[in-house]
Amino acid sequence: MKKDINNYIENITYNRLYSNNTIEGYKEELIKYHNYLESINLDYLSITKDDIYKYLEELDKMGYKNTSIQRHLSSLRGFYKYLKEEGKVSTNIYSYIRNPKKEKKLPNTLNYEEIRKLLDFKELKNKDDIRCKLIFELLYATGMRVQELSDIKLKDIDLNKKTIRVKGKGSKERIVLFGEYAKSALKLYLDYARPHYESKESKDYLLLNHLGKKLSRERILQIVVKRSNEVALEHHISPHVLRHTFATHMLEGGGDIRTVQVLLGHEKLGTTEIYTHLSSSYLRNEYLKNMPRK
Repeated sequence: MKKDINNYIENITYNRLYSNNTIEGYKEELIKYHNYLESINLDYLSITKDDIYKYLEELDKMGYKNTSIQRHLSSLRGFYKYLKEEGKVSTNIYSYIRNPKKEKKLPNTLNYEEIRKLLDFKELKNKDDIRCKLIFELLYATGMRVQELSDIKLKDIDLNKKTIRVKGKGSKERIVLFGEYAKSALKLYLDYARPHYESKESKDYLLLNHLGKKLSRERILQIVVKRSNEVALEHHISPHVLRHTFATHMLEGGGDIRTVQVLLGHEKLGTTEIYTHLSSSYLRNEYLKNMPRK
């Protein structure tokens, strides 16, 4: 088998536009495969589907992620395609093996104590502090994206109904809701901070920078990171983490997943369902804490 592996690697080195890293990766994976087959006295030319599934199980036990297993399968498909072209096997059996599904990466979220630290401003010394507090209150209260926050205009806000009309992906509009804390932060900003940012160039955007122009997405990111450093949070914080936290806390509080879907502006429910994995851990903790017979 080693001879065929070397011939295959030589073939793709000179006949394919693969990078050196890709070729080295294929070689390493094929050698690992060879060693496995040798350890169980299995002929690589007469391997069956069951043998392949056992090998994939072995990779899983070794801690390989699904993305790594997919790459492994890709190298083996290429190898057996070569063997078929050389007349060594009658069929490329690996062409019948499906890739494992990619793992859904659970988003980072904050707990209630971490949120409290971010939102609890001991004192608001200046207009920048007032603006900063508003940014955090709105991101957590609404779950909106950072670009949506940057794009808010004064006409989009209804203080009485506590709603904001935002323009999401694909220019799709939706209504988001906020509570009394965000309303208080909004009124404070509009009355005492925003007038100091205004200039002749000011448009009707809610959040302004020191030149009186719309506060950019990048600047909001900087403000969020700066605040998280000030309160010494251990986690990496971004506006998207606050969006994830909003969704998770909504579900943990008993919110309906379809309501959360609408508030987040997700087109597909499946995009929102990832948060149920997070809230289920909360439910488990509550169960273990409160259930007498565990």
